Amino acid sequence: MMQQLRDHICSRLGSDLDNLDYVLSHFSERKLKRNEWLLKEGEICRHVYFLSSGAFQVFVNEDGNENTRDIVLEDNWCIDLISFGSQQPATEQIRAIEAAEICSIDRPSFQKLLEAVPQFDKVYRQILEQSYANSVYRINSFVSLSSLDRIKWLLKNRPTLMTRVSSKLIASYLGINKDVFRRLKSQL
Repeated sequence: MMQQLRDHICSRLGSDLDNLDYVLSHFSERKLKRNEWLLKEGEICRHVYFLSSGAFQVFVNEDGNENTRDIVLEDNWCIDLISFGSQQPATEQIRAIEAAEICSIDRPSFQKLLEAVPQFDKVYRQILEQSYANSVYRINSFVSLSSLDRIKWLLKNRPTLMTRVSSKLIASYLGINKDVFRRLKSQL
């Protein structure tokens, strides 16, 4: 797990990092079973997670319906940015949809690294930029793309989801009724 995190950081910041071992010493490793929770609505997000293997669903529960904001696969970061930043209760929930291995860092250690290791700030900016880009895409897709075009986008940009994640979850991620998703998928 830690080796994957090391490789991930080096791929973004270069391998000539004097303080990489110091950075990694602030992370802890954890294994999760399928359907295990990282964060539930109302809890405060106190960690940033790096996913070494597995998959997470990030979603909100509205009137008993799960609306998926993101499906996070290995070699990516996962966090409820608003709750983590404000230390207010989360509106999002994060659940393992496959058995997973993660490296996590708590908020005080994360803040310490931002101050002590200038290169680590670049990693945080990348997390923020990725989250922002995902959010903007989702908003724009609801406004401009048809249901069929959303599925085509998924096939082009995130094809592994089609084989790893249930149709129900993908439909939720794309903002499409699950029956409509199955019907449109069969037309492709």
